[in-house]
Formats: sequence, structure tokens, C-alpha cells
Amino acid sequence: MKVLGTMLFQKELLKTLFGKIRYGGLRVLYWDNEENDYGEETPKVKLIFHKPLSAGFSFSDPTMALGEAFMDRVVDYEGKLEDLLLLFYDNAEAFSPAKKVTKVCKKISGLIEMGQDKRNIQHHYDLGNDFFSLWLDETMSYSCAYFKKATDSLQQAQLQKIDHTLKKLNLKPGETLLDIGSGWGWLIIKAAQQYGVKATGITLSEEQYKKTQDRINSLGLTDKVQVELINYLDFDETKYQFNKIVSVGMLEHVGKENICKYLEKVNQLLVPGGLSLLHSITGNEDDVSCNGWITNYIFPGGYVPPLRDIIWQLPEHDFHLLHTESLRMHYAMTLDQWYRNFDNQVENIQKKFDDRFIRMWGLYLQGCAAAFRSTGLDIHQLLFSKGLNNNLPLTYDHISV
Repeated sequence: MKVLGTMLFQKELLKTLFGKIRYGGLRVLYWDNEENDYGEETPKVKLIFHKPLSAGFSFSDPTMALGEAFMDRVVDYEGKLEDLLLLFYDNAEAFSPAKKVTKVCKKISGLIEMGQDKRNIQHHYDLGNDFFSLWLDETMSYSCAYFKKATDSLQQAQLQKIDHTLKKLNLKPGETLLDIGSGWGWLIIKAAQQYGVKATGITLSEEQYKKTQDRINSLGLTDKVQVELINYLDFDETKYQFNKIVSVGMLEHVGKENICKYLEKVNQLLVPGGLSLLHSITGNEDDVSCNGWITNYIFPGGYVPPLRDIIWQLPEHDFHLLHTESLRMHYAMTLDQWYRNFDNQVENIQKKFDDRFIRMWGLYLQGCAAAFRSTGLDIHQLLFSKGLNNNLPLTYDHISV
């Protein structure tokens, strides 16, 4: 009787929660086959409870509870995840706990100790090159691609992203380039090959470091390209100075309190008049909600800075903003292709990881794609100079060439 009473009580709480939906429509199928519609419109998506949630379910952190329930096959859905997230987002004021679900990629960590920073990076990126190679493209680029056409392949779009980024930096032969968070090294290698610069990459991932070093050696580029396993804050500005600095998909890992430290370090490493390009996921709110599920399982220590928080700090470091571009839909399309590849490789992924891990990563990839389409989540490339630079092209025609 006690178990039955707990189940009934939990269902009543869920009904109360879903009953707050005013915009759109949601169909819910409970574990006892009761099915209800909520909201004012015909539902586009169904939430399915195969059984009651765990006794530890908390309405104060539904993201963690529902995410774990999905991983454990307690909860499923029919329809588009994008529609489900958009429903929660549209009903955020009346359905405040679900607001956290919509922001599946937004998370706050605060100040991250350097040792913890490395552990956080390794938690995600050191799952193994063989894992990422199953569903990334040949470039092993794990950041937003750049699509010139909707029909572009993932590899084509990733190569276009590298080209698009390097063109903005207006690289010249003999210049020095630093890539903070260089991933698997394709950007620094292409910069050396195509523009004749001396390129340095730094990473905290041992897997990425080893793979990049192997590629540098195999291509005979050891005199033009180097990679180091080091925290960017440890780079000695008295020994290293760079004409150009780029960072793609790294700022999200430094923590809220460390954005100023990142910009300060870039200032120290960049020559006067030098250019830097920052490529980062951004939010449009000052108060970015914690997401317990993604912080615990996917990106420990991650943080999505509001765009305004980056821009207002640039003048504090004598940086002058030159160009800003949103790539929001490009990232949604990138995530679509990643998930499609991931789903097609499930049999091979099962050889390394269990069903819970696979459902977790599937939810992460689909959820992020939906968040870029349906919430305030965005991604920007910001190009800025250290001090004034009067020798730049008068237009940005060189970017579109």
C-alpha cells in the first residue's frame, strides 16, 4: 500500500507540473496506461513514463532526474525532441522547473582550479580517439562547422569552417599563430600548409595531443607546427609572442570567473596590433541556469557566457572589436550530422560502451541541436585586435573568397 501511495502521489505531482502548460500541447502516457493531454493545442510530442521515477526524483532539479530516467529507459518520448524543448521554453514562467530542461547546453561552474580544469577536459575528450572517429568527420573537428549549402557534407563544412576562420585572421607568411584548445590539430596544420605561418597548438587532452603530434610528424611539419600539452595560463609570455591567436570551442571550459583571465592572457601573448578570433557558444541571459545532468555527465565545469559579458570586457584589455558573426543554425546542422553518424555507428559504439552511455550521448547531441534551434543558445565568432590596427583590409571581401 505504501508503494502504491507513493506512485499515486508522484503521478499527482507530475500532473500538477504538466498542468501548468499554457502554450502548445503535450501528451503524457503514464506507467499505468493513463494518457492525458496538457496545454491548449494539439500535442506534437508525447512523453512516455514506462514506470515511476526513482524515489530520489527531485522537482527542484528535473533536468538531472529526467535525464537519468531517459538513460535508464524509464522515460522516453515520441516526436521531435526540439518540439519538447520548445514547449518547455515557451512555458518557462509558469513551468519554471522545466526551464532548466530547455537550456540543455547551458551550465555554470564558477572559478575552476587549473588541475580540475584538466580533469574536466579529460572527462569528455579522452573518451578515446577511436570513439570520436566513429561519428566525427575525417578532420576530427569537434566544433561548429560552416555550411555554405544545406547539402554540404560534414567534412566539407568542417574544412569550410577552418578556411572561414583562418581568412578572418588575415594570415601572412612568416607570422606566428597560437591555437588555444587546438583539438586534433587540423587548423594549425592547415594554417602552416596554406598560409606559411609557424603554428602552435595547446590542449589539455592527452588523446588529442598524441593524435596531433602523430599527424605533424607524418606530414613532416615539425619545423612549422608544434603542439603542447599545457594549460594556456602556463604559457610564458616572456618567451612566446604571437601575431595571431585563435580559440575555437574552448572558452566554454574556462569558467565564469576566468573569462577575464583568458582575455588577459591573450593580451599578454599577442603582439601590438595582433588579431585574435574567439569562437564560442554564447547565451543571451545574464543568469544562466545550472544544468545538473549535463554538468554531471557530459561537460563538468562547463559555462556558457552571455555574449554581452565577453564584449564589454574587450576594452578592459585594449581589445577593439572588428567583426561579429552568429553561427547558430550552422551548429544545429552540425549536431544533426553528428547525431546521424552516431546513430549509424551504435553497433560499433556498443563494443566500447553500454546502453546507458549510448542513450546519454544520443540525448546530449539531439538536445543541443534542439537548443540551438529553439532557445537563446547561440554561437559567435568575435574578431578583435590588440590596440588599433590601421593596416587591415578595408572590407571583408577576403572572407567570402
